[in-house]
Amino acid sequence: MAIYRFRVSFEDYDEIIREIDVLSKHTFLDLHFAIQKAVGYDPERPSSFYISNDQWKKGEEFAYRPSEQKLKKGALLMENTRLNKHIDDPHQKFYYTYNFDRPYDFHVQLIKILKEEEGKEYPSLFKSVGKAPKPFNNTTLTDETTGEDEPKNEFDFLNDLGYDNADEEDFDMMDDDAPSDEFPEEPSSDNEY
Repeated sequence: MAIYRFRVSFEDYDEIIREIDVLSKHTFLDLHFAIQKAVGYDPERPSSFYISNDQWKKGEEFAYRPSEQKLKKGALLMENTRLNKHIDDPHQKFYYTYNFDRPYDFHVQLIKILKEEEGKEYPSLFKSVGKAPKPFNNTTLTDETTGEDEPKNEFDFLNDLGYDNADEEDFDMMDDDAPSDEFPEEPSSDNEY
């Protein structure tokens, strides 16, 4: 059976690359899970592949956990769509969007067609270059006091910077020296007319 080797790169971070080998009979969902495993993101986020041309224009869509609107527009489900049914070019390209709430966009290009190696499990990561950026606020944190997961919010970057509530006093002290919102009194002039 044929093996497809795809080069996957972030659209905004083209120096970060993963090369992934999949069986030609695998589905787009298999490729989706392989990519997310390779970059360390949560694979359960709604995502889509699009058939693409050389300029990365989006064509037909293959979706995971699609909205009703996407289904009405004709998006196919990743889990029902085999890769080999949509490989028309030895350098086939797919545009891939992960997590529509806080998206990362990827370029996925077929770079080689190989023969299956006996005893090897697929999909498999062939090559990894660079560390993937942290996902945008879509991870969960564990509350150390309760042990339960709580969603990370948009201000959690302050914790990453080492900011804590004790620092608020420093900011309050700075406000004492700040100019007031009132208009300053005009200096009196001895030269009144």
